[in-house]
Amino acid sequence: MKLPFQFDSPNESVGFLLWQTTVMWQRSIKKILDPYKISHSQFVIMALLLWMSEKQEQVTQADIVSWSKMDKMTISKSLKELAKLDFVCRSENCSDTRVKDLKLTANGKIMISKIVPEVEAMDGAFFQHLSQSDKNSLIKIIMLCRADPKS
Repeated sequence: MKLPFQFDSPNESVGFLLWQTTVMWQRSIKKILDPYKISHSQFVIMALLLWMSEKQEQVTQADIVSWSKMDKMTISKSLKELAKLDFVCRSENCSDTRVKDLKLTANGKIMISKIVPEVEAMDGAFFQHLSQSDKNSLIKIIMLCRADPKS
């Protein structure tokens, strides 16, 4: 029987290699986040809130969905847990009560400010074999893939 793959080896498949690399990278992130008792999704939400609150006045749940590419349910569950932990405050938007505005609490700002440098250091170590030019090229390639309307 002829196998349905277009590759002779899994190591020739960009998708498979990206998946393997992502699994390894996420495992490294998880080691950093576990002592803080937050998930990767929660970290991303908090990091986006920190980043985007400096760029605009109001950040909404819809903004986080758009920026993170996570599904609405994951965002909603993560935000509920972050609110319970007193890391995020959710409030009704002044102009549309269906919209939730989000802010990091003082505790949330302290927590994410501790974690971001650790994650960035891990990223540096994880991608240490890439030159800056290679990193820039990888970012451009990833951005092109994300822009694909077929996905």
